[in-house]
Amino acid sequence: MKSVLIEMEKLKNLNSGLGQFCLNLGKQFQHLNIQNLDLNFYLPASQKNIFGENFSYIKQTALHKLIPLNSLKYDVWHCLQQDTPYLPTTNNTKLILTIHDLNFLEKYKGGKKKRKLYQLQKKVDKASVITVISKYTESVVRENLKLNNKAIHVIYNGNSLEVVENTTKPKYITFSNFIFTIGIVAPKKNFHALLPLLQNNKELHLVIAGNCETNYAKQILRMAEKMQISQQLHFPGIIDNATKYWLLKNCRAFVFPSISEGFGLPVIEAMSLGKPVFLSNLSSLPEVGGDEAYYWESFEPEHMHKVFEKGLADFNDAKSNRSIQWANQFSWENAAKAYLELYNVL
Repeated sequence: MKSVLIEMEKLKNLNSGLGQFCLNLGKQFQHLNIQNLDLNFYLPASQKNIFGENFSYIKQTALHKLIPLNSLKYDVWHCLQQDTPYLPTTNNTKLILTIHDLNFLEKYKGGKKKRKLYQLQKKVDKASVITVISKYTESVVRENLKLNNKAIHVIYNGNSLEVVENTTKPKYITFSNFIFTIGIVAPKKNFHALLPLLQNNKELHLVIAGNCETNYAKQILRMAEKMQISQQLHFPGIIDNATKYWLLKNCRAFVFPSISEGFGLPVIEAMSLGKPVFLSNLSSLPEVGGDEAYYWESFEPEHMHKVFEKGLADFNDAKSNRSIQWANQFSWENAAKAYLELYNVL
């Protein structure tokens, strides 16, 4: 039986996108009939047994960053994200490296950018196989890293939206006409570009879920105050699954003007509920939204308003059903089976 170690450091923060990636993939492994593979989860001590008693668990410690865990007993070592400090100690253990994005290319400049690229290249050199979460990420990897004929596989993320029955409307929702977005509240999400939509419609509200204590969140609040739309902007902070489900289910539209996404999971979650989604036409978003989403080609307020109003007028039951069908192709079952196939063939 082939022994596989799956590195899940990011389970330490279940509210992060990478934390959710690890969690949902592991949960799906629980539900599959896995044969000829012995899966071992390498994760923070706080998450031991998170996927049940049928798997083995290895506790990550700070010491492992100095004295790495011996990988001799493992045939395959899968790192679920590219920034991991935990790598196999021998070339006899085949490394699968999953790369989600290369956002640091835009975030950093000069020496720091070069160091990050050098560190990632070293991991790529060590890997037997590279996996990415979108064709867009694949294109960025091929452009900036030397693969030396290594195989690269696109394995899409799944829709992780938890269906929550009988959800209660949040107390701060005292209006019916609102648009919704969610994510880390950072400049790359470009949420401030949505504010002019509120100026054009005083009955429209915007709910932005995520950490509202960031400098960027405070910048958005200052902009809203200056534009005299503060009463239409709402920052509930980090929300639970039930609240997210209610907001997605009841929003007029999901809006996501992000300028840099490796995948963009909230888009699929919204589409799975048949909601109209409005996205930037940048990075992976056209790939994820397909023909069923509406796209902003610029962030000029008049253009955004025109696309938004035209999209709302165009959206109907048939379009909603097509959005649901499109979203259904992105499943964690499909993702888990694709990874298991890689484990078997290495």
